[in-house]
Amino acid sequence: MLFDAQVLAFCAVAALVTISPGPDTFLVIRNTLGAGVRSGLATVLGIISGGSVHALLAALGLTLILVQSAQAFFWVKLAGAAYLVYLGVQSLRQGLRPAAGGVPLQAAPVRSRRRAYVEGFVTNALNPKVAVFYFAFLPQFISPGDPVAVKSIMLASIHYAMGLVWLSGVAFAVSRAASVLTRPAVRRGLDMMTGSIFLGLGAKLALEQK
Repeated sequence: MLFDAQVLAFCAVAALVTISPGPDTFLVIRNTLGAGVRSGLATVLGIISGGSVHALLAALGLTLILVQSAQAFFWVKLAGAAYLVYLGVQSLRQGLRPAAGGVPLQAAPVRSRRRAYVEGFVTNALNPKVAVFYFAFLPQFISPGDPVAVKSIMLASIHYAMGLVWLSGVAFAVSRAASVLTRPAVRRGLDMMTGSIFLGLGAKLALEQK
């Protein structure tokens, strides 16, 4: 039976993980403020896509290669950390720029949405901690006799459905508050804060052991 007490327990834990602020949340906020709610939603889709790669690999057991290979883990981790640092530097540079004066958020070009999607995808796809998380987390909610691959994919799908709803809500909330959040002083402060957070997350990922 796929839908059992373990699935309900997983939903409770996954909900807490989903709403905990992390790189995904700050990236959605950053891109929504930078180019509007459509850019924020594109970021969400990129995040879900990038994370789903890890979830699928974990369900198929291929993540074991990454978990057991210290060298593979190191290089993927380093690439992910470098990308977070890049995003942090970009945000800090944006925060240090003089106010450019009111371009409406709703006027985000398609190119910005494509870039937002790629940023969301790469941020998750290059984070080996996501792979390790699924490989260590999902088995705790799978009973002997369960179809492992099917149930793993189901649990991961539940988690990313929660993420899709939550992060989309964040994008809409930020967009609704744009009149306040895009004031020059507030925007610069948010850019500086977001940039610092990305730099810190990048450093944390680079220094973490497996």
